[in-house]
Amino acid sequence: MDKIWLRHYPESVPAEIDAEQFKSIPDLLDKLFARFADRPAYHNLRRTLSYAELERLSRAFATFLQGLPGMTRGERVAVMSPNLLQYPVVLFGILRAGMTVANVNPLYTPRELEHQLKDSGAKAIVIVENFAQTLQQVLGSTPVKHVITTQVGDLLPIPKRWLVNFVIKHVRKMVPAWHIAGTIPLDAALARGAASPFAPVNTQGEDLAFLQYTGGTTGVAKGAMLTHRNILANLEQTGTWISASFKEGAEVVIAPLPMYHIFCLTSTLSFMKWGSLSVLITNPRDLPALVKEMAQWKFTAMTGVNTLFNGLLNTPGFTQLDFSAQKVLVGGGAAVLKPVAERWQQVTGHHITEASPGACAMPLAAPWDGTVGLPLPSTDVSIRDDDFNELPAWTGAGDIGKHTGELCIRGPQIMRGYWNNPAETADALCAGWLKTGDIGHIDDQGRVTITDRKKNMILVSGFNVYPTEVESVVTAHPGVLECAVVAVPDDRTGEAVKVVIVRNDPELTPDDVIAHCRTLLTSYKLPRHVEFCDALPKSPIGKILQRELRAPSHS
Repeated sequence: MDKIWLRHYPESVPAEIDAEQFKSIPDLLDKLFARFADRPAYHNLRRTLSYAELERLSRAFATFLQGLPGMTRGERVAVMSPNLLQYPVVLFGILRAGMTVANVNPLYTPRELEHQLKDSGAKAIVIVENFAQTLQQVLGSTPVKHVITTQVGDLLPIPKRWLVNFVIKHVRKMVPAWHIAGTIPLDAALARGAASPFAPVNTQGEDLAFLQYTGGTTGVAKGAMLTHRNILANLEQTGTWISASFKEGAEVVIAPLPMYHIFCLTSTLSFMKWGSLSVLITNPRDLPALVKEMAQWKFTAMTGVNTLFNGLLNTPGFTQLDFSAQKVLVGGGAAVLKPVAERWQQVTGHHITEASPGACAMPLAAPWDGTVGLPLPSTDVSIRDDDFNELPAWTGAGDIGKHTGELCIRGPQIMRGYWNNPAETADALCAGWLKTGDIGHIDDQGRVTITDRKKNMILVSGFNVYPTEVESVVTAHPGVLECAVVAVPDDRTGEAVKVVIVRNDPELTPDDVIAHCRTLLTSYKLPRHVEFCDALPKSPIGKILQRELRAPSHS
């Protein structure tokens, strides 16, 4: 397919980026640390780290890792932490030591943690004590030899450090009892590293930077191999796209999504190239606290997902926030539904720039139009059928189904493959193209629309039903706070549509929902099952866990 999208690029955005201007992430970091030394870099729990402090602490941690027995270049180091100041310190320390980051979801069960540690072959793990009991249960069956522990308040100044740690452990009882022999506290690790000379590593672009595991919502988590070049290319692509109005040292980013997720990680690193300050939110599920934190800042940028945006819109005090400095709000991770995007625009005066992380983004000046925008610079996009034949762009006329298929992307940001999983790698990568698993189409202006995930598609009597379409219709009902749509078995149609709803109006009935949908959806798309619940099961970044909704308790 011709790059039809280039004709609709913003004037300031080039068709191609230079993916080789930095040889590695540490190379980029060294330049940022020097350029913005006196600027604030990260803020959390009322403490701010400057770029100079971040350089010093991450260097100390890198030196500590290099001194551990068996920890050589390329070794994997797992990190199991929410958004705390410790996260960027250890993240950059691992990379500066020439090692590979294996991010771990802090909410993993022992089974999930064991799988990831064994699969990645991690020999060391940095873990917040709140989750140490989970590690204790499986440590003996993993290759981990070094356990570095930290408490939530460890990088806060004394006496606040003592107070925060005491309250979390003894008042809120948030640290289950645990015992692991031979652990090393992070503050001791930093002290040891600071007392020894650092040996810089000549890391190259094709070296492995991250093993980024899938969320595991549809099966066993797989580790996507991301090189330094992959990450640097994507930072340049997204940075070029969103930063036309950015000023060095002047941007404040609200970061409620966890940095262990690739969407927030790459977004935050992109903002760092401008010497930005990122405000890390440790618990984004506490929406009143998030609104209170947002009120403290004249923030210019923020990342989020549909469920977070919807939750904020329904949180007292949000509508009173000052949005005058906002330049960009990036939505990703899951489709932003039309009712949420429209209400956000009404409340804040700014639109959501929806993006498919790593591949596409809406132009900043463009209003939300239901698409994820145009392919990023140096990115090729193709829509393919089940036989990998390319489908033509949709011109707005005729059967859109003939133009709908799997979104495939190609570019310098595409992963190397899945760690130790050649079968899954062969299934995901074909002739340089990544088969994303997203279903959608591209129009004659080059705009990409994602209708759903391939695995989430519902087949009703041979007709494709995309849950996102039904969710958008249901969410538009004033009595619905949020919802999720899944497939359930049906003796007559093979599969049927089920919607699980969190109500705004306690009087809302299934008949009300179906009557509303009947006016907007064709018959085979109508929900045959309507269920109400107090809260939808979600991952830490706010993605709805479809698998749990399909469980017998929800059927």
